[in-house]
Amino acid sequence: MAPQPTAAPAVKKPDTAARQQPASVPVAAPAPEQIITSMKVTATGYTAGYESTGKTSKHPQYGITYSGVKVRRDKNSVSTIAADPKVLPLGSILYIPDYGYAVVADTGSAIKGRKIDLYFATTKQVYKEWGKKTVVVQLIKRGNGKCTEGMLKDLGSAIKTYKTVPQDILEEII
Repeated sequence: MAPQPTAAPAVKKPDTAARQQPASVPVAAPAPEQIITSMKVTATGYTAGYESTGKTSKHPQYGITYSGVKVRRDKNSVSTIAADPKVLPLGSILYIPDYGYAVVADTGSAIKGRKIDLYFATTKQVYKEWGKKTVVVQLIKRGNGKCTEGMLKDLGSAIKTYKTVPQDILEEII
């Protein structure tokens, strides 16, 4: 009897689910000694669009926050959010798990107490990436009631360079 050819072993396809990582923010959380306080908040998402602000793209204040800076979302540096200034004054810097670093640059009529509104470019992103969550955020710098483009630029540059906010830069920014 002639030997039977052996079949090549089955090639196992790579498990794509095992290779896919959960969506993560490419910045590091603040050092424990930088955290002033942690607080549980209800976080929702908003856009610059009519559905969130009542302004169309033709409005002169479209995309401009209460503090006067342009809204932004950048997972690699800093984003703008809205908060109740009685709880988190304008200019406050937070770290939000699964969102990244953010500066309070806006307020909102529905944002009262321990609620924050995270900026996203589109409503599709709001629903796909966030929705509504209860989350524990870390306050790393309490604002002085104002937020400027220069502050956002300096903070964003530091985060892009160091992937976190060095303490000496944090002290200079506000």
